[in-house]
Amino acid sequence: MVEKSYSAHPTAIIDDGCEIGAGTKIWHFTHIMPGCKIGNNCNIGQNVVVLPGVVLGRNVKVQNNVSIYTGVICEDDVFLGPSMVFTNVVNPRSAIIRKNEYKKTIVKKGASIGANATIVCGHDIGRYAFIGAGAVVTKNVPDYALVVGNPARQTGWMSEYGHKLVFNKKGEAVCPESGEKYWLKNNSVTKAE
Repeated sequence: MVEKSYSAHPTAIIDDGCEIGAGTKIWHFTHIMPGCKIGNNCNIGQNVVVLPGVVLGRNVKVQNNVSIYTGVICEDDVFLGPSMVFTNVVNPRSAIIRKNEYKKTIVKKGASIGANATIVCGHDIGRYAFIGAGAVVTKNVPDYALVVGNPARQTGWMSEYGHKLVFNKKGEAVCPESGEKYWLKNNSVTKAE
């Protein structure tokens, strides 16, 4: 008998055909459906459902009451806040089957999505972007962008440590926690190497 390398609460349901990485923790009343790929060292909170074909990278944190629908891909180090929502069909109707119309949503490395935010399908979230609590995302979000509101609007830029960046006239900002330097050029942020 092969010992599993992840831990799951006894109330969690993990269907056959899932790939779950070492060190991952799956909490109460969570359902992991067939064909999911979950990386190492993830934390899947209480009352979460992960539908078939979802891919979660390494060190993804999924807080309580999140449904991750088919078509969603989360890269490494993504944070999904409590009760945030993904969709996967643009125009759902109960009486119309639209499983062949699922739209892909990619949440890129290091992005954070706040509590009760909604990500409308087909819109990607950039690297280290920060989606404020309750925001409704209806378009692509650039790397390092801070977006808030309904519909979500960009109000600034964030560091990889989650601090709002303040750029000087040269287009330079420094993260107050890490000391890392960032550049703003042509409405795009990059981290200095």
